[in-house]
Amino acid sequence: MRIRIVDAFTDRPFAGNPAGVLLLDAFPSDDWLQNVALEVNHAETAFAHPLPEGGEADWALRWFTPATEVDMCGHATLATAHVLHATGAATGPVRFATRSGVLIATAQEDGSITLDFPTAPLTEVTLDPAVGKALGAEPVAAADTGPNVGDLLVELADEQAVHALTPDHKALVAHSERGIIATARAEDPSRGYDFVSRCFFPRVGIDEDPVTGSAHTALAPYWSQRLGRDELTGLQASPRSGHVRTALRGERTLLTGHAVTVIEGELHA
Repeated sequence: MRIRIVDAFTDRPFAGNPAGVLLLDAFPSDDWLQNVALEVNHAETAFAHPLPEGGEADWALRWFTPATEVDMCGHATLATAHVLHATGAATGPVRFATRSGVLIATAQEDGSITLDFPTAPLTEVTLDPAVGKALGAEPVAAADTGPNVGDLLVELADEQAVHALTPDHKALVAHSERGIIATARAEDPSRGYDFVSRCFFPRVGIDEDPVTGSAHTALAPYWSQRLGRDELTGLQASPRSGHVRTALRGERTLLTGHAVTVIEGELHA
């Protein structure tokens, strides 16, 4: 079967967030899926197979980190939609049946893809002081991002504080279901982004995720409320980095980005 590595939320190779993508006839055993994801060893590997016509979705989609299956993944969904359109397996909007409900991916005229995801419900929380100690920076605010995302979102004083983080990943494990989203307002919006973030998920085997689509379903409502605009651009400031355009639409959040296939080969397993 064909396996592809796709860099998502970027328009150039070796940036953004890489994801493995396999298009299947049906899902094999969970052990096989997990072993392939471990072999690929990227933040997520996406597995998809077509569904019968006439249903609420066109493809079934699952995502695995090297350590576990996850409930939601933006960049691997973007990568899968990119592969479907690049191979001609899809021509219009694609509806994916997932653990997080039906997610829709729509190709745009400029080559980007827009994902329609549920908006994360944010609940302000009082932080355990140990979170700041584990991050190495003192948060100024924090919010729980709800069951689909499962992260603790923490705002830092400024953009430079986010760039400078060198967290204790082992210590972070105790403080959320999946991980920590650290964010701050952009220092200079003329650079093309409104807020900056970094995402740390050691609990699911990912110390730092390069670009996290699902986190932006929480970042979009968080910063839209503070900046007074429903359409924003976020920079995820990992070493690979990438941009995510967000549009808040009430209970849904639109995430837009490009993707590039960098590796295509044959899986012998």
